[in-house]
Amino acid sequence: MTEVSPAPQLSEQVVLVTGAARGLGRRIAEAFLREGARVVVNYHASATAAEELAAGYPGRAIALRADVRDRAQVDELFSKAAGTFDAPVSTVVNSALVDFSFDGDARPKAEEISFQRFSGQFEGAVGSALNVVQAASADFERAGNGRVINIGTNLFQHPVVPYHDYTAAKAALLSLTRTLAMDLGKRGITVNMVSGGLLRTTDASAATPQEVFDAIAAGTPLGSVTTPEELADAVLFFASPWARAITGQNLVVDGGLVLN
Repeated sequence: MTEVSPAPQLSEQVVLVTGAARGLGRRIAEAFLREGARVVVNYHASATAAEELAAGYPGRAIALRADVRDRAQVDELFSKAAGTFDAPVSTVVNSALVDFSFDGDARPKAEEISFQRFSGQFEGAVGSALNVVQAASADFERAGNGRVINIGTNLFQHPVVPYHDYTAAKAALLSLTRTLAMDLGKRGITVNMVSGGLLRTTDASAATPQEVFDAIAAGTPLGSVTTPEELADAVLFFASPWARAITGQNLVVDGGLVLN
């Protein structure tokens, strides 16, 4: 069995956040930066936003472009991160969202949706996460441990709007979370998922009508819709030493809409 190093404090970590230029990914990156971590701000198309975020934390953040669906680009991403921080990435957060808008009225219905839409979401959710975890393997080995946090959804437990393709892909990502946890645990690597519901408000949820937000808030014990900042704080927990004995879990952060 490989000797496992103690879980590092957040301020000692190098963290990769995919899809970190905008929306939830940006809030997650900002939360890690707030706690003193060094952060790789991965982006695909939003160069200006990513570079603006990184510029606010000189020496502690770098904006790097990569389409995480492409393994070669992910490998290059880790190589550039190592050259910048001279330290291994110890935590990865798979938050990139591929071409999706939470607009219930415009979603493809059951009788018309194509399997190509499922394939696209599976590639974006499962394929990208697998690429990132595999590319991070050498860094985790050097660090003596690793943290993988996948971003899921409460929709496969409570499909208030049947986003068929997105929900199926996230359900598969939960399965991958658990099998990776079983396979990688002996190396001191934990793999967990944080699942939000509809968040108020990200680019992806901008098309959601106000009455939908109000209905969801009314259905939660806390009487509110979860914010990206609130979900980001839960991500920090799984990356922290306090979660060192937790793996293969899915934490639902939605104000209590879904009760496990």
